[in-house]
Amino acid sequence: MPGTARPSPAEPAGRLVALDRMRGFVVGLVVLHHAVLAYCTFGHVDRVHYALSTAPIVDSARWIGFDRLVMLNDGFFMPLLFGLSGLFVRDGLARHGAKAYLRGRFARLGLPFCVAAPTLMPLAYYPSYLQAGGAPGFSEFWRATVTTGPWPSGPPWFIGVLLLFDAAAALAFARASRGPAPVPRSPGPGRCFAVLVTVTAVAFLPLLLAFGPFRWFAIGPLAVQGSRVGLYAAYFAAGAWLGRGGGATVAGFGRALAGRCGLWVALAVAAGAAFLAAPSLGRALHLPAPAVLALVGAVQVVFCAAACFALPAVCLRLAGGRRPVLDSLAANGFAIYLLHYPVVTWMQDGLLALKAGAVAKGLTVFAVALAGSWTCAAVLRRIPLVGRRL
Repeated sequence: MPGTARPSPAEPAGRLVALDRMRGFVVGLVVLHHAVLAYCTFGHVDRVHYALSTAPIVDSARWIGFDRLVMLNDGFFMPLLFGLSGLFVRDGLARHGAKAYLRGRFARLGLPFCVAAPTLMPLAYYPSYLQAGGAPGFSEFWRATVTTGPWPSGPPWFIGVLLLFDAAAALAFARASRGPAPVPRSPGPGRCFAVLVTVTAVAFLPLLLAFGPFRWFAIGPLAVQGSRVGLYAAYFAAGAWLGRGGGATVAGFGRALAGRCGLWVALAVAAGAAFLAAPSLGRALHLPAPAVLALVGAVQVVFCAAACFALPAVCLRLAGGRRPVLDSLAANGFAIYLLHYPVVTWMQDGLLALKAGAVAKGLTVFAVALAGSWTCAAVLRRIPLVGRRL
């Protein structure tokens, strides 16, 4: 929608195209995040347990700017993806019922996860295993990965956790009343922001202090960051709550966001700056480590909510007109998310011996990984059996 013009009665469904484009853009941020992670100043290789290294590949070329980029990305983009995934849960459950909805979600999420975990992820982590000093031999590495472990899940962890959230939503729907629910009015973004910050603080901060920011829990390839289980569940539930009235409610909320786009962007920028400064501020005040962690977590909660309001506001404000590149990125986003990681790690491994700066390496890996996975995604999606799942 150009500007803030009032939409026509037929427009709300069309406005949701902006959310598809935003999802594709966020997948691009995921690729960028993984591409530059090898070149952060905090990188180190764990030669005892390669899966505990800060990244699959750690390069000696470093740039502190990538630290900032990784911290900001990590502060909001996965909660945003969970929130987007929750938006249309209620609509899908109402149209198909709990059982059919779950069958569809397993076909859409479970099958790709079951394929990617034993194929793409061992391929992606083999260079990491070698950099940590592992003995060459992919077949033996693969056998050990799927039997004794460790079995790093890589990016598909999101798909596995999302499937569990969908199952929980289907169970809740099946237990709820089946009578027709009134269509709610679009809630105000300001009040929703305050509630979201409060709820996510309660869901996130206790687990952050209990488990720290780096501990993961895993069963085979299914893994989740311990401190963020509540955060992700809260954003998924928030998306499902917002979408309980269908596309009209989502579009109404989007119009309210777009109408205050500048305010949300300014809030996100200010909160992002505070998030980056929070660790240094805590140390400057000589706070104990748990207090510094709590301070950083509290600021992250505000930044995450602000960014998750600002980015949709910008995308909705700029939703008008044809944007074939963004539309292609959105259509192929799920497949790009699944396919990009082996390209990233093998490119990073191939550039280890190259005498070049961290910025040049990081941007090269990003460009090749995005273009390569995008091309592979477009080709695979032309295969009928595969395309229905991607």
